[in-house]
Amino acid sequence: MPTLTYREAVRQAIRAALAGDDRVLLVGEDVGRYGGAYACSKGLLEEFGPERVRDAPLSESGFVGAGIGAAIGGLRPIVEVMTINFSLLALDQIVNNAATLRHMSGGQVGVPLVIRMATGAGRQVAAQHSHSLEVWYAHVPGLKVLAPATPHDARHMLAAALADPDPVVIVEHAMLYATEGEVEESPAALDPWHAAVRREGRDVTLVTSGGSLAKTLAAAERLAADSIDAEVIDLRCLRPLDADRIVASVAKTHRAVVVDEGWKTCGLAAEISAILMERAFYDLDVPVARVASAEVPIPYAKHLEDAALPSVDRIVAAVKGLA
Repeated sequence: MPTLTYREAVRQAIRAALAGDDRVLLVGEDVGRYGGAYACSKGLLEEFGPERVRDAPLSESGFVGAGIGAAIGGLRPIVEVMTINFSLLALDQIVNNAATLRHMSGGQVGVPLVIRMATGAGRQVAAQHSHSLEVWYAHVPGLKVLAPATPHDARHMLAAALADPDPVVIVEHAMLYATEGEVEESPAALDPWHAAVRREGRDVTLVTSGGSLAKTLAAAERLAADSIDAEVIDLRCLRPLDADRIVASVAKTHRAVVVDEGWKTCGLAAEISAILMERAFYDLDVPVARVASAEVPIPYAKHLEDAALPSVDRIVAAVKGLA
């Protein structure tokens, strides 16, 4: 089983999609000659040409809108938005058009579009490039939202997203691109729409996704040294949420901590906490705990950025703080 960086896994996924279906094209800022802001499309312009790998002007509303039109017209566009912060400039296109057209047309118009965007902090690029806003898209009916946390998922989720008849947002945490992991070349049955148990445990359920998975697994190992056996759930898909997997885990462990790099107020952790209140209230021995980013714009200074984000220490403390 080969070991790939997350970046290379994304590149291989895009290349396989372009090679396997003439309807697929890649559109975005710097995806062509520059090779992508995160080097995920390096070499693809030379291989597939400017009709299939299209550099777009710096206008998120414009090129996302063009992707929507291309999808309606029968193509299978992969639109890359450089960071999730910049995707807010295309909110009207994504939320008011891509997500609604099937419903508003009575099923006559589908938008088989994939929008990839980098999310998350940790690189000292300040507030306008560092926020984790994926829950904004997970809030919207008509969209699906995937959050690959491993190179394996980054390699194989794209194919499932392109096969979907409706728009799919894929959020890739920017701190993952240089990480490495084993990648099966032909997975027998990848199901990106359901959560995965990344570590079995009996004492507490840790629920997380994307860039927070590695921190959560590291916290689980530290807790194991203190004889606390944590189960780690990687959500993988933020809409639709795999509530059944979360509830089943909590029925076993009777405790839960949700780790999310988004803000706590009205965040993904709040939604998961509400699901557990509604569906697992009598299984919980103590209230659900949440570890989220501080309620501030992500700072530029390294020590302040680190302090604002979920950390292994904060996850361990949250587990040990459960009554």
